[in-house]
Amino acid sequence: MNVGFIGLGNVGGKLAGSLLRNGVDLVAHDLNPDLVQGFVARGAKAGDCAAAMMRDCDVVITCLPSPTASDAVLQEMLPEVTEGKVWMEMSTTDEAEVRRLGAAVIARGGAAVECPVSGGCHRADTGNISIFAGCGRPTFERILPLLTLMGRRVLHTGEIGTASILKVMTNYLATANLLTLSEAMVTMKAAGLDMATTYEAIKISSGTSFTHETESQLILSGARDVNFTMDLVLKDIGLFQAIADRNDVPLELSPEIIRIMKDGQQRYGARAQSDRIIERLEEVTGHKVLADGFPTELIDDEPEETGYEVVINREPVQ
Repeated sequence: MNVGFIGLGNVGGKLAGSLLRNGVDLVAHDLNPDLVQGFVARGAKAGDCAAAMMRDCDVVITCLPSPTASDAVLQEMLPEVTEGKVWMEMSTTDEAEVRRLGAAVIARGGAAVECPVSGGCHRADTGNISIFAGCGRPTFERILPLLTLMGRRVLHTGEIGTASILKVMTNYLATANLLTLSEAMVTMKAAGLDMATTYEAIKISSGTSFTHETESQLILSGARDVNFTMDLVLKDIGLFQAIADRNDVPLELSPEIIRIMKDGQQRYGARAQSDRIIERLEEVTGHKVLADGFPTELIDDEPEETGYEVVINREPVQ
């Protein structure tokens, strides 16, 4: 397939890099020409504009920072959508919006897939990230070979819209984990515990999580740069709250998580790294949570492997 990729930022650039590294004929486009030239130097072609990419490519992938950006790019591409064309949306977006845009693509004879990723930028860089894919089964099987080049574990979630719902749920859970970890580590520091020992205690216990095994290391090293900013966190947890509101679920923790993250954004800036949220508690207590021996950046040391579909176990209980 001739593949176009629009959006070469923190996540998109790494996903596009996996395609290029694995021999895909790639056309790259971004508002930042330096990012495009970096891909051209590695063997990609430069895309002129979104419309031309949809006209000339079999598949166009978008990985953009907001639903507004995705809408603008899709509207530009839509006149060039014809039978057999595929639009793959890898941004984290609103399920109602991706369903609306997907329906417009399908109405013109194309296929639409939402395929957000989860697992952090360091895993996106090595093709070991997880991917959720929402679309019809025939479309999923058609684009699965591309997905397994970008991700290790690929889950078909159902029709378009389902992947976006699950994606914002996972980001909500990750944010909740980050806040409870912040409270736990500052409390252990105040109680006189060694921070490296605290990290290991959490890691080997029922209190561990993916967030702990990744972001806690950046907190302890003092780097606090997980390549995910507070404005993006607030977008995602706001989308999760909206899903709950639409379905009349009276959430109790979610509004408090939103309040805390908004306070962090006001203190440190909209583009501050999300793991700086621990500094709210550090400042009020006077306890700095740091330890020697932790990395300043996350590096995925798992060997790259071709991905696979995660098969859901639906066997009845005996």
